[in-house]
Amino acid sequence: MQRRTCFRALSLGAVAAVFPLLALAQSADNFPSKPVRIVVPFPAGGATDITARAVADKLSAKWGQPVVIDNKPGAGGNLGSDLVAKASPDGHTLVLGVTGSHAINTTLYKKMPYHPLNDFEPLTQATIYPNALVVHPQVPANNLQELIELVKKDPARYAYGSDGNGTASHLGMEIIKARSGMALTHVPYKGSAPMMNDLLGGTLTVGMTGLPAVQPHLKAGKLKLIAITTAQRAPSMPEARTVAEQGFAGYNAAPWAGFFAPKGTPKAVVDKLAADLIEALRQPEVTQRMLDLGSTIVASRPDEFRGFVARQIDSWGEGVRLSGATVD
Repeated sequence: MQRRTCFRALSLGAVAAVFPLLALAQSADNFPSKPVRIVVPFPAGGATDITARAVADKLSAKWGQPVVIDNKPGAGGNLGSDLVAKASPDGHTLVLGVTGSHAINTTLYKKMPYHPLNDFEPLTQATIYPNALVVHPQVPANNLQELIELVKKDPARYAYGSDGNGTASHLGMEIIKARSGMALTHVPYKGSAPMMNDLLGGTLTVGMTGLPAVQPHLKAGKLKLIAITTAQRAPSMPEARTVAEQGFAGYNAAPWAGFFAPKGTPKAVVDKLAADLIEALRQPEVTQRMLDLGSTIVASRPDEFRGFVARQIDSWGEGVRLSGATVD
């Protein structure tokens, strides 16, 4: 009798132990059970928003559920990202985080409402694209070393514009300045468009911004390309030399975007989300759409993406410290 009671207790214990695993498997099989929201922490129409919408269309078709894009701009991407960090960890609310929201801001802001890794489950890195260092055609420099020598000879004559204080374009240029020893005044703009206006008009001599924004002007001969900031050459412009190729080995200061779920999302759901996102990103139409924007698809695994974000937090922290930038 005691043996039967003991066996029954053990059986019940085994069932109790297995039940959560079955529940997790079932939750992944049934996922998504309702519409999925992808928060884009920037306004509609930008590269991040376009990326999210291209992927959302593929996911919606695969899942048979609406995938809704929710633009929540503010605080350099912190506002929308924080909403997702605090959302229910069931996989139905995601964020397309970027270099700022999930790397730079960790050092740039003294008080962050979330941590890019401790409060999220990294799913996959979606894209990476170069910033481009460009000059007005009247600047007598055709490569990075010529520009550095030019600035060192007459630093008061030159200044560079960026997309804004603490952005990847600002910090990427500050790393070049620190490693080259040149003194080049920083002029922060509120985005790429006003900076490009001054650069094209000759009011500004040097600029750093996303390659997609400058490609038409490079083709028209209205700007000269000095270097791009990715570790490898860009598929959309393979003739463009990188900073690393021009005397700065190991330099890599490229903006990126990637999908995150709230911390605590079940592993089975994380694995399904990652697999489906990677499949969507690798669709030929999505790949071509990103290439047209100057972006390259990455589609990494969750563990690869986690390691990448950790390294990005450290490397962009160096840029913040070198620049002295702060927003608090």
